[in-house]
Amino acid sequence: QVQLVESGGGSVQPGGSLRLSCVASGSFSSFVVMGWYRQAPGKQRESVATITHGGTTNYADSVKGRFTISRDNAKNTVYLQMNSLKPDDTAVYYCNAVRFYDVTPATYWGQGTQVTVSS
Repeated sequence: QVQLVESGGGSVQPGGSLRLSCVASGSFSSFVVMGWYRQAPGKQRESVATITHGGTTNYADSVKGRFTISRDNAKNTVYLQMNSLKPDDTAVYYCNAVRFYDVTPATYWGQGTQVTVSS
């Protein structure tokens, strides 16, 4: 059974930084894509950043140059370093992982961690 456990959320002032972590159980190398999504109150969940097994990254335009996604295969962990945080970054952040069973994709989600940016 795959489990994703996030940590690192909290409250920070505008301009501050946070680092989110997501520890995955199961075979980490089997996850072809991992990523971070967020959902603000009253809004749809949106992709923030993704990273493939090979290390290719992709970012939402709103976070480019401020956020960095990375993965440590030895620790079964994916990170999201968030710098220059803005109030618009306030949301619940979710870790996501996708793997294939033969040709059938399976998507997993963490429980979410709250990030609040406010003065």
